[in-house]
Amino acid sequence: MDKVFITNLRVRGILGIHDWERVTQREIIINATLFVDTLPAAQSDDIADCVSYSDMARKIRAHVEGAARMTVEALANDLAELCLQEPKVSRVIIRVDKPGAVPEADSVGVEVERAKA
Repeated sequence: MDKVFITNLRVRGILGIHDWERVTQREIIINATLFVDTLPAAQSDDIADCVSYSDMARKIRAHVEGAARMTVEALANDLAELCLQEPKVSRVIIRVDKPGAVPEADSVGVEVERAKA
């Protein structure tokens, strides 16, 4: 299966369990790998046969900015479900990074993989 990807999408949003995390937006980094059949788009060279990575990035950004989730696990699951709403996407891998959450680490986070039934 082919892949369409969005790498290091930087979004500001509320994410965390601590009181101070609930009032201040922080940088959240999203990576999405969308499993799609790109052959129809390759053969037609028509944008209508593609998964629009700009539309997907916009939807991901809007969700992160408005979600105010407590855990990275919940946010990652939300984003996976969001991506799977796209008819051409059969499977998705979402990685959510929370930079600065642990002082000794560049980032912490979670990666989830989901597929349509």
